[in-house]
Amino acid sequence: MAKISGSEIRPGYVIEHDGGLWVAVKTNTVKPGKGGAYNQVELKNLINGTKLNERFRSAETVEQIRLDLKDFSFLYEQGDALVFMDTESYEQLELAKDFVGERAAFLQDGMMVTVQLYEERPIGISLPDQVTLTITEADPVVKGQTAASSYKPAVLENGVRVLVPPFISAGERIVVDTNEITYVRRAD
Repeated sequence: MAKISGSEIRPGYVIEHDGGLWVAVKTNTVKPGKGGAYNQVELKNLINGTKLNERFRSAETVEQIRLDLKDFSFLYEQGDALVFMDTESYEQLELAKDFVGERAAFLQDGMMVTVQLYEERPIGISLPDQVTLTITEADPVVKGQTAASSYKPAVLENGVRVLVPPFISAGERIVVDTNEITYVRRAD
């Protein structure tokens, strides 16, 4: 593990602070008229999700944590657990649905995901940024509607609701952003 100065903390860095693992969400270098400069950092706990605002002076040092990233393949859903398989060792890993959150609805058989591990313990998961899904329900287009509010609600095959342009109808395949849960474009 590398020790870094408090002024070197950037968004995305994972650090050990007060006995916990924290990811830097936002950073802001502050240079007051009186006194030394400091780095104002918004931290989010990787284990329980609590947030904390902390000041780090350049003289302070913190441990920067290196996370192991491993590729896993999604296998199936079992009750409240999601089962993944390590693509190298073929070992299976069970994660609670709550761990993945609302994006669990986008998991498809065989989908490749990246799991962040710290000391062999999963602390984060990354899904592909975009997935292709079929629309099962789409509201009809209302004639005379202005262009400003032309998006209409639609339901995807996984039960998730998104807003789509009026020319999209039920049965079509679209690309959806899994981070923002928004329509991107028609699938090829």
